[in-house]
Amino acid sequence: MIKASLVLALVGLGVLAASVSGAVAVPFYLPLSTLALAGVMFIGREIPKFLRIFLVMLSVTHLVLVALVLGAVLGAITGDYTGYVPPPSAALGATAFGALIYGLSYLPVVRTICRITDRYLDSQADSVIRIPFIGLVRAREGTIGTWMFGILIAINLAQVALNVRLSFFSRDMFNALEAKDAAAFWYQLFVIFTPLAAVFVAIALTEVLLQNVLSIRWRAYLNGYYVSEWLGDGAHYRMQLIGRGADNPDQRISEDLRKFVDSTYSLSVGLMNQAATLVSFVAILWTISAGFTFPGTSVEVPGLLVWVCAGYAILGTWVTHLIGRPLIGLNFEQERVEANYRFSLARLREYTEQVALLSGEPAEREGLTRRFGQIVDNYMRIVVRLIKLNTFTSAYFQANVVVPYILTAPYYFIGRITLGQMQQVVGAFSRVESALTYFITIYTTLADYKAVLDRLTTFEGAIASAQRVGGESKLAISQVPGRELRLKDLDVRLPDGSALMHTDSLAFRPGERTLMTGLSGSGKSTLFRTIAGIWPFGEGEVQVPEGQTMMLLPQRPYIPIGNLREAVTYPGEANAYSDADIAEALRAAKLPQIAERLDEERAWGQTLSLGEQQRLAVARALLAKPDWLFLDEATAALDEPTEAEVYRIIREKLPQTTVVSIGHRSTLAAFHDRRIDMKRTENGLSTPVDLRQAEPAE
Repeated sequence: MIKASLVLALVGLGVLAASVSGAVAVPFYLPLSTLALAGVMFIGREIPKFLRIFLVMLSVTHLVLVALVLGAVLGAITGDYTGYVPPPSAALGATAFGALIYGLSYLPVVRTICRITDRYLDSQADSVIRIPFIGLVRAREGTIGTWMFGILIAINLAQVALNVRLSFFSRDMFNALEAKDAAAFWYQLFVIFTPLAAVFVAIALTEVLLQNVLSIRWRAYLNGYYVSEWLGDGAHYRMQLIGRGADNPDQRISEDLRKFVDSTYSLSVGLMNQAATLVSFVAILWTISAGFTFPGTSVEVPGLLVWVCAGYAILGTWVTHLIGRPLIGLNFEQERVEANYRFSLARLREYTEQVALLSGEPAEREGLTRRFGQIVDNYMRIVVRLIKLNTFTSAYFQANVVVPYILTAPYYFIGRITLGQMQQVVGAFSRVESALTYFITIYTTLADYKAVLDRLTTFEGAIASAQRVGGESKLAISQVPGRELRLKDLDVRLPDGSALMHTDSLAFRPGERTLMTGLSGSGKSTLFRTIAGIWPFGEGEVQVPEGQTMMLLPQRPYIPIGNLREAVTYPGEANAYSDADIAEALRAAKLPQIAERLDEERAWGQTLSLGEQQRLAVARALLAKPDWLFLDEATAALDEPTEAEVYRIIREKLPQTTVVSIGHRSTLAAFHDRRIDMKRTENGLSTPVDLRQAEPAE
């Protein structure tokens, strides 16, 4: 940025000196606008990178404009090529837009957009991209994204320049028709239009390719970032515990991120395109309408058509905003109710057996109907608002067809302008008005975009809250020498801060099989989660034996979607074990009927009964061979003989593993050497009481 500002300053000073000395005849504002843009570039060196890309591309465009103007002034550009020389005022537009970008960088909503976007542009991850005629190029992912953004901006600016040149082609072609000059007509068609059209098509195709490649790479990076933040350090679990507003994180990561990437590109580049269009075609309108008088009077109004167009667009934009403003909240609510309905359907698919056993179909149907009714109600509110908005915008844009003709016809009839100039005015008026009413055409997109941005920022806020809870936790999990697992001065609390259990000291000894019992709600499972390090509420210390592994099997195991091999080896790598070892673990866990189906892909969490799922989890433990195995009612769905056989297998296959179990069955005592009972104290707290020896089974 500093180098770019220095180059602009040197060019501006050089042109200013040449103008003052009389060496070149250029408007005074040309060098001044160059110096002003140099200043914007210098002070804008600290703004977000996303906006800096636009500033750099504007500075390059500005230098090209200055070079073309100087080339025309010095006689280096002549003939038909003068049609490619923009008016000097275009340089003012580039400077004004640069100042606008700098000003936008202070808006909170823009800074939020840039903060999310800059995560991709600042990425230092090594990556590779295939470039036609060059091959594979290795670079940082952020560097690749930055270059692609810059090229796409350059393409859009080139398209604006081509449109300006085509407007002059339209003028000259209609003038040739008016004069019945066949030679001039065919010259304009084949020599001027055909090459321009070919270039336009080529860069349009290039834009489509680059835009789609950029979008998928950008989304892939942000997807990885948000998934990592969500899953990192147990944030996804703590978000549910603390209940901070981030409903349906699946939708926010998949759907909202996709919309954010697509809309951020289209809106930002579209805004720049429209700004460049505005500057370029305002100059044409101003030049043609110089000396036009106000209708019905002899009062000349410089650039009359520009002021009429601006007033017309501002009025339309203001009315559109008044009508469409409620769409922001309605779109946010629509995303929420749609996501809730999809989640309800997914949950029903997961628990189809339980629903069928309870004959819960009527209740489910009622719940789904109610949630879908919320979708319909909110959708109809959106429809009503869109009808109002589209009624106005349709009438507004229909009027656009005839307004420029109404404005220019009187001047054509009195001979002030030619037919070609009239057509050029109509085209320029349409483009200027379109640029000024860009806000109208994208209003519904903006409303949806703001809702998406709000959903992403609240998702980020929920993750940050969960991370703060983890970071501020006074529960210390420390690795210590030795083989015992100890709890010291441990207070476990609920998310609302109320106390649940307390112990001054408790040790689990290696090789000793311990059974924890107690009333439901006394904190047994919460204590396990505290030992595992995922429960952040409380204070005290959990001393874990250094270098030893731990596995916790819950009552309802998680079975990922995929083949059976991946389900059994989860969370490890599927190729970490041989097929023979996996099959043997399944047979040992009393699942011989599926031991030969390792490559079969299906929703195993729905295919297997809860008892089979629990045995599959035991097979995981047999493969992983942890030093410590915590069973949180992990055999509660098994019949007593099968449960006894599972505990025998664990003892036989994992002789070096220390087992700690939670259970309510009296028969479990026979499989353990020690029993700890969670007793309620007078103050309502639970505390573990060591009964030393597990009671024999009755």
